Amino acid sequence: MTVELPNPIADYFAADAAQDADTLARCFTETAEVIDEGKTHCGKAAIRDWKADTSTTYRYTVEPFAMATQGERIAVTSHVKGDFPGSPLDLRYFFTLDGDRIAGLEIIP
Repeated sequence: MTVELPNPIADYFAADAAQDADTLARCFTETAEVIDEGKTHCGKAAIRDWKADTSTTYRYTVEPFAMATQGERIAVTSHVKGDFPGSPLDLRYFFTLDGDRIAGLEIIP
């Protein structure tokens, strides 16, 4: 199933698929926050480091298959599979946008 995502979110998933932490970090505002696995990563440099670490620790693919608006956040549900504990699983990515950039992202099972 193909989901038509807003450009900043589509760019995020494209950079993630390419394992390109620098391009992924550019999808975010300067003061953005990412919450993943109970840890908060604040600012582009920390987000870049988080993604670089995740991409070298695990090999995975992400396939977004549903999207819904929940208040000011956009929830994207994705099927994720790879070499990490619990694979495969569906994760929910909650994005908050600020113009053409991502201001916040929370990833939860």
